[in-house]
Amino acid sequence: MLKEKLTGISRRDLLRLTKAYGITSTLLAAGSLAGVVTFPRLAQAANSTYEKRFSKEPKFTLKFGASGFNEQNMLIERAGFIEFTRDLEERTDGAIQIEFIGNNQICGQLNCLSKAQQGIIDVFAASTQNSASSAPYLNVLDYAYMFPSRASQYHFFYHPKSVQLLRDPLEKRHGVKFLFTHCELRGIQLGLGWKDKPLVTSVEQLAGTKNRVTGTQLGRIAMQLMNLNPVPIAWEETLDGLKQGLLDGAETWASAVAYANMAPVVSQSVDLKFFCGTEHCGMNAKVFDKLDGELQDAVMESAYFTQALIQGANEAALINTVGFSDPQLPDTVFANNGVRPSFLSVEEIEKAEKMCSPQYVPEPWEEWRERLNEWAGGIDTYTEMSKIAREIPAGTLAENVEPRRWWKTETA
Repeated sequence: MLKEKLTGISRRDLLRLTKAYGITSTLLAAGSLAGVVTFPRLAQAANSTYEKRFSKEPKFTLKFGASGFNEQNMLIERAGFIEFTRDLEERTDGAIQIEFIGNNQICGQLNCLSKAQQGIIDVFAASTQNSASSAPYLNVLDYAYMFPSRASQYHFFYHPKSVQLLRDPLEKRHGVKFLFTHCELRGIQLGLGWKDKPLVTSVEQLAGTKNRVTGTQLGRIAMQLMNLNPVPIAWEETLDGLKQGLLDGAETWASAVAYANMAPVVSQSVDLKFFCGTEHCGMNAKVFDKLDGELQDAVMESAYFTQALIQGANEAALINTVGFSDPQLPDTVFANNGVRPSFLSVEEIEKAEKMCSPQYVPEPWEEWRERLNEWAGGIDTYTEMSKIAREIPAGTLAENVEPRRWWKTETA
């Protein structure tokens, strides 16, 4: 349940506070308050935060475009962007100051990364799949069934070989530095047309449905192989597509449905977990390079801190806030909106994997696989990343994956 609530605070009140203390100070203040947040409490916290942040002149002021995120919906999908902002400012004692701009005010899911590439913003937040249209190397995360679990995803992002397989090629080719990410796996979120139908228990039941797809090219390959008819629609337009019945469903992950207020038009959340759902934070690499060594270290330590924080917080939020569990907890977003989670059996997941994974159906993947391998310097990206994803025992809980400083750990 979402316990933190803004009570009796109007939009006009918020505008007054942001005008007086700035958007970032107000947002950081709201994010720091637990329980019922009234206007006097928020005003006092915003004033205190503002005075602390501006007590000294920063060496660098970074503009952070966080697509549609704000302090309220990040209590549903725990992607860590506000926590990163707060930690980096405190860790550098104000030498780095961040102007946090969410709510799609400066960029959206499809163009936050490109605006970072252009230098319009310095730090950005969006899903890797939506960002893949501007940075095609991010498709490397989207081979079907490369990651068997959320635990395997976290294990990879902490792994020192993630530098060679993901971070360095992305920075070299696209000019952005991958900092941290939340981890979920994508499924099919069925609209209200499935409300009175039996709970989906097999991939065959989804055959022939028309589903929204993100900017990822590899995700489309998997959907085509499973007869899920991918339709490219912007994230911001997906809600209307489901409302109007133009789509049967959308490929995304559970907490995205909850944070984006899609739950009222979704009836079943089918945990197909066929490729990554990774809401990541990155940085313009040239901006990072301009920082002195101590501040660069601070950015990396804040990224590590946030990665570890997300790992536990989002796992808890999936159960306690989203309602993505069986049995489902009451008074969660899914329970309150009648969204039924469907967790497919191991046998059904194996069946789906054999329909679309590069391991079993290599031909449709070959062109993209060769391209990504070349961009990575000749590494077989799918094989190497699949190996890392399976280093941990099957059944490992995501919250039990060991956090590691990926840029420091030896790759013996």
